Amino acid sequence: MRSLVLCCYVALIGCASAKEPKEPEPAKEPERRSGVDWPAFLGPVGTSVSPEKGILTRWPKEGLRVVWYTRTGEGYGAPSIQDGKLYLSDRVEDKARLRCLDSATGKFHWKFEYETHYEDRYSYSNGPRCCPVVDGDRVYLYGSEGMLYCLRTADGKPLWKVDTKKDYGIVQNFFGVGSAPVVEGELLIVQVGGSPPGSDEVDFARIKGNGTCLVAFDKHSGKEKWRASRELASYASPVLATVGKKRLCLMFARGGLVAVDPSTGKEEFHFPWRARDYESVNASNPVIVGDKVFLSETYGPGAILLKVKPGGCDVIWSDKDKRIDKSMQCHWMTPIYHEGYLYGCSGRHEWNAELRCIEFDTGKVLWSEEDLTRTSLLMVDGHFLCLAENGVLRLLKANPKKFDEVAKMEIVPPDKSLSPQAWARAVSLKAGLPFWAAPVLSHGLLYVRGGKYLICYELIPPKKQT
Repeated sequence: MRSLVLCCYVALIGCASAKEPKEPEPAKEPERRSGVDWPAFLGPVGTSVSPEKGILTRWPKEGLRVVWYTRTGEGYGAPSIQDGKLYLSDRVEDKARLRCLDSATGKFHWKFEYETHYEDRYSYSNGPRCCPVVDGDRVYLYGSEGMLYCLRTADGKPLWKVDTKKDYGIVQNFFGVGSAPVVEGELLIVQVGGSPPGSDEVDFARIKGNGTCLVAFDKHSGKEKWRASRELASYASPVLATVGKKRLCLMFARGGLVAVDPSTGKEEFHFPWRARDYESVNASNPVIVGDKVFLSETYGPGAILLKVKPGGCDVIWSDKDKRIDKSMQCHWMTPIYHEGYLYGCSGRHEWNAELRCIEFDTGKVLWSEEDLTRTSLLMVDGHFLCLAENGVLRLLKANPKKFDEVAKMEIVPPDKSLSPQAWARAVSLKAGLPFWAAPVLSHGLLYVRGGKYLICYELIPPKKQT
């Protein structure tokens, strides 16, 4: 469960530090002028689709070239990139931290730390799950225990913070806090999911919401602007879209889909969609295409396609009444829409997960590939980068007719500090450091996190300057 697990109680402020543990000397890399930044969860528009071109489709036998790497602490969050800087959150001992590195070389710029005592109830990693969110000269950090920080990108100086656990009554979710915030104009919209006072003493199955499923903060000051919905928190992230002529914030919360007006927080409609299993969670973001919204979960009802109308929605097709042969049951991966088809990972466990292509408008399964373990996808240049939790990276053609593998490589430790046995343990589920972070692509460089490393590969060679 990738979008799941974060840290417990709060706050000692640490700021910029001049030194970091020894890492490889930054390589001198050619200037990369083309490409896009990747400032938030799932990229520039939140779909895990990159507009970049010119990827390598023939990979060397030893795999893509490693440009740089850094060791990581606990956590599953992907990095975020803007203006040549990479922001990476993790945990080392009792400190949650955010590091700012040069995105092309890995050179250290600054770090920010605060104290955390989060302990995962299910023995997964105690590190953060949310990727940082970068907006202009500010970066936002949302920790496992609910600490929300706004930092200055220049030096990591804290500008404001909100203790959502204290201020909104968050009762520790199954895996802590794990929903990345989103920026909408002057607002930072955060899935909080607080509960009334005294709820931490109540059986978790009977916890109720207090109207703070979504909270919008002034992104400059941290002042609350609105709150919405009595739903509890999930591990999906808010998705912003214009549906028809209406701007909506769509949140696949714990119990179902909540749609609100992002400027006011007014709830437009709510559609229940969750398994009956007490320990079920929703973690895959809604996929919006025109006026249609696709939802998927892995614990029971599966997938559903909705058509949004003023004040509500209609069901186009649904997996709910299928006992088996459901169209798609996404655990945490948000599927990718392309030319009438959805590509995504269906299955709850590493042993039963399948990569699938389905017809968007009908849910018809066109192909399904087994034995990949659970995977994440990033689409670029007519292909999918398919990152498996066991550290295998594949390049696939976007092909609705068949599973079309073009290249494949096994990710190995970029240095000799870990033996093959230690590496295997690091990637295993018990160690809590598999490749669960979504892959990131920015300015031709591919970033993958897992097995105690963040590794930067060259996927698109820089164009020669004339």
